[in-house]
Amino acid sequence: MAQIYERVALIGLGLIAGSMAHAMKRHGLAAHVAGYARSEETRKAAAEIGFVDSVHATAIEAVKDADLIVLAVPVGAMGAVAEEIGPHLKPGATVTDVGSVKQAVIDAVGPHLPEGVHFVPSHPMAGTEHSGPYSGFATLFENRWWLLTPIEGTDEGAIARLRALYEGFGANVDTMEAGHHDLVLAVVSHTPHLIAYTMVGVADHLRRVSQSEVIKYSATGFRDFTRIAASDPTMWRDVFLTNKDATLDILGRFTEELFVLQRAIRMGDGDHLHEYFTRTRAIRRGIIEAGQDTDAPDFGRTRKG
Repeated sequence: MAQIYERVALIGLGLIAGSMAHAMKRHGLAAHVAGYARSEETRKAAAEIGFVDSVHATAIEAVKDADLIVLAVPVGAMGAVAEEIGPHLKPGATVTDVGSVKQAVIDAVGPHLPEGVHFVPSHPMAGTEHSGPYSGFATLFENRWWLLTPIEGTDEGAIARLRALYEGFGANVDTMEAGHHDLVLAVVSHTPHLIAYTMVGVADHLRRVSQSEVIKYSATGFRDFTRIAASDPTMWRDVFLTNKDATLDILGRFTEELFVLQRAIRMGDGDHLHEYFTRTRAIRRGIIEAGQDTDAPDFGRTRKG
């Protein structure tokens, strides 16, 4: 595959940035990948693994002469990073991010980018419960959706070039308005994560079920809650604080649905329960048919790469 960028700077070197670097190297999409992480330990690990060509002690050094800058830090930190690197960005460069909230990122990052630098916010709909520099792998994005939320008036060439990079990773790329993105993600990602954290918390506080029983019998549905709830706590704290309105909206709707189901159980309304579960089961079939999961009975997520 043809090279798309001469020099890419990754700010943050966790699962997503690491996987991007592995994919760029595997497919020859960038001539040089520079990396920066706040933690010296992470920088050392990235250098040792070798998924970046150069590791830098500061974000300013990392972005020097970069054609593409990827902000792969928690959403709450992106504004400060943008403010730091803004004056040092090369004219004509593109800045993107990989945060799962978009409007808050646009509001925090946009004002710090100079004229002539293109900002194309984006979000890969891919991940695992693992984090850190050792967790990345080149095939993470294959057949997963990567959403672009460009601001009106953004250079079409910059958008097309970034799209080509993500398609080079094997991702399916789509474009969406930022506010709509945040509502969609509140449904498909943010609220499910909050529910998973809550269910694991309930099990922790329910003293009638011992911790050993929770662990011993977790091959049932509880196991998948724990997989989701193992995600990075800093990232998810920032997600809920920055996508507050959409998440609260969906949580309100979830609570209403829960009350209806509670009433059906209390009243012994088996017809309502059966109809509800049949309808929701069809959504699962749709996800499998869309190639976003398999119908394998084992929900253990084995990674390929």
